[in-house]
Amino acid sequence: MPKVSIVIPTYNHAREIGRCLESIFKQTFQNFEIVVVNDGSTDNTLGVLEKYKDRIKIINQENKGASVARNRGAKEVRGEHLLFCDADLILKPKMLEKMVKVLDDNQEVSYVYSSFHFGWKVFRLWSFDEERLKKMPYIHTSSLMRKRDFPGFDEKLKKFQDWDLWLTMLENGKKGALIPEVLFKVRPRKIGISQWLPKIFYKIPWKKFGLRIRALEEYEKAKAVIKEKHHL
Repeated sequence: MPKVSIVIPTYNHAREIGRCLESIFKQTFQNFEIVVVNDGSTDNTLGVLEKYKDRIKIINQENKGASVARNRGAKEVRGEHLLFCDADLILKPKMLEKMVKVLDDNQEVSYVYSSFHFGWKVFRLWSFDEERLKKMPYIHTSSLMRKRDFPGFDEKLKKFQDWDLWLTMLENGKKGALIPEVLFKVRPRKIGISQWLPKIFYKIPWKKFGLRIRALEEYEKAKAVIKEKHHL
C-alpha cells in the first residue's frame, strides 16, 4: 500500500503535465501512487500521459471541472495521505519527504502546507491560524492531508474550492501546519486552474472611476458565497 496518493486533475495541460510528473518521480520520498484525472482535455494531454502509463493511473472523463476531477481521483486511491497536485506545479525534490514527516510527527495535525513560487512571485504563507483562515484564503490546494480527514470538494462552487475545503475541515475540528519553506513552483498560464492578480488590484476603487472589472466582481461574489455558507 502506498503511503501517499497523488491526484492530479488536468485540463489541457499538455505543455505542463510532463514536467509536473517528472518532478514527482524525482522525489526523495518514493512510497507513492499517482492518479491523473484527464478532465476532458482537447489538446495533446492524453498523448503526453500515455508516455507515463506504466507509472501512473489515468482516468478519463468529460469536462466537469477541477473539483469533480479531484473527488473522482480521491475515490480511486489507496494511500494513507492524499495530495492534490495541480498539473502546472513543479515540486522540489524533498517536498513529500518533509510533508510526510510533519504528519508522522504531529498526529493532531490533519494537513500540512508550505510556501511556494507563483511564477516570479514568492508566496510566503502564514502559520495555521483559525481566525485568519476565516477571513482569507491563504492555504494552497496542494497540501498533504490525511485521507481519512478529507471531506470532499464542494462540486457546486466555481471559485474558492480550496478555501471552502479548509473551512469545512476546520468545522470538523481538523487543523493544519505550515512548513515555512518554498516547496513547489506554479507555472502560471492565461487559462486553467492557476490565476492570480496583484493584491493592489483589489484595493483600487474602480467604481469611483466608472469602471467595472469583471474579475473583481466575480471574486467578490464568490467570496460572499463562501462567507454565507460558513456563516462568517
